[in-house]
Amino acid sequence: MGLGDDLMITGIVEQEHKKHPDKQIVIGDLKNNLVFDSIVYLNNPKITPSHMIDRSKPVHFINYNDQNRFYINYEKSNDKNLYWRIDFKPIPGKIYFSKNEISNAENILKSANNFWSEKNEKQHQGIIFFESYSTKQNYEFFKNKMNNKNWGEENWTKLIDRLKKNYLIIQSVHEKATKIDGVFYSEREFDFRTACAVMNNCDMYLGNEGGFGHAAAALNKKALIYFGGWISPQSTGYDMHENIYYDDVSSPCGAIGYICDHCENARQIIKVDNLEEKVNLILK
Repeated sequence: MGLGDDLMITGIVEQEHKKHPDKQIVIGDLKNNLVFDSIVYLNNPKITPSHMIDRSKPVHFINYNDQNRFYINYEKSNDKNLYWRIDFKPIPGKIYFSKNEISNAENILKSANNFWSEKNEKQHQGIIFFESYSTKQNYEFFKNKMNNKNWGEENWTKLIDRLKKNYLIIQSVHEKATKIDGVFYSEREFDFRTACAVMNNCDMYLGNEGGFGHAAAALNKKALIYFGGWISPQSTGYDMHENIYYDDVSSPCGAIGYICDHCENARQIIKVDNLEEKVNLILK
């Protein structure tokens, strides 16, 4: 599972902890008696890490794993397409930052604001945390899926070129990701948790459906999220966000075993003008 999955389950943890306040809550594969840890769960007082389980005390097990993700219809899914459940609605999760992560994020924000001041005489109208690239694209197994989900670097670059005139835009750094002129990239390499701590100091998240969208919900941040026609906001979206969906007879396709023409149609039909207008409305 990905970090987005781990974030989704923390919302359910919040509910389960209310029902079972005296139990140790763990997440994993019940069938194989496996308990999972994740960087997302760090510092979460309601999740017991695997190495800290006290066998003499009661445990509440949440069965959540690659074969039991609540938003996937496993009976219909196959090697070419995933099928989605629309009777599941994600609950905003929780991220608990360390003092060091908060401090690092504040330093990155200071550098970003200095970056803006050096290039602009006017004050920016807001700070956008932007991410269009997933490291999963580096792996052959995920490549088709990630390409189908993505709005496309050409579209994102055109949008950012317009937005950067009025907004300070911060993007995390990946070795193979395309860097866009006018966007702030930290000289300090930061991991997912630090990136989330940076987002916590921004006004909104902008990017594709995925882990950072779930982070924005967990942090109660505004967001504009591209879903395209690959997955529906009914399955993994939040009402608090502006979710961009290609409503078509073939949507949501869930294409994973091939490059999808339907997803390309979504990229062509969902225009830069439309997303620019929505960002401006969100940050108005």
